[in-house]
Amino acid sequence: MPNTEYLKIPRERVGVVIGKEGSVKQKIENVTNTQIIIESETGSISISPTPEMDDPLSIWKARNIVRAIGRGFSPEKALKLLDDDYIFDIIRLPDFVGKSKKAMKRQKGRIIGKEGRTRAIIKEMTDTDVSVYGKTVSLIGDIEKIMVAKEAIEMILEGIRHKTVYSFLEKKRHEFKLKEFQKTVSQE
Repeated sequence: MPNTEYLKIPRERVGVVIGKEGSVKQKIENVTNTQIIIESETGSISISPTPEMDDPLSIWKARNIVRAIGRGFSPEKALKLLDDDYIFDIIRLPDFVGKSKKAMKRQKGRIIGKEGRTRAIIKEMTDTDVSVYGKTVSLIGDIEKIMVAKEAIEMILEGIRHKTVYSFLEKKRHEFKLKEFQKTVSQE
């Protein structure tokens, strides 16, 4: 049986994990057969298996769902992580820009884009959910598409022009569609 997992999320996101009258916490517990204990003052959370847990990955899934909510995703988007085809990934901005608050703010602005345009393009082209929160950029999606979204974000962080990044994403989207088409044709 898996052991208890411990994690910490930002205190301002604790209420989102709990939900109205505990609804989000309860839903996560029910779908993963785990018990979640939240220390509201510190943001410390423990996730333990229940006797009913039948999937050894459930505790890991519950942990990722809670982490995703802690990184700015809505509970609905975070619950996509119940699907075995979806993963959660985090890009730490200090790894690219150091500790300068000014550089961090500028890079977050470049990733989000004017009126959210860049983030929306990354989401649309890769079918990946993107959250820019605190000192991180987090992603939810299937592994192949997350790798493309992550590469696009890293290109932006390296100072590559948005136009070049959009062209890269367009090319990758075309490759995904071609692969899907070939897969469909081969199944017929």
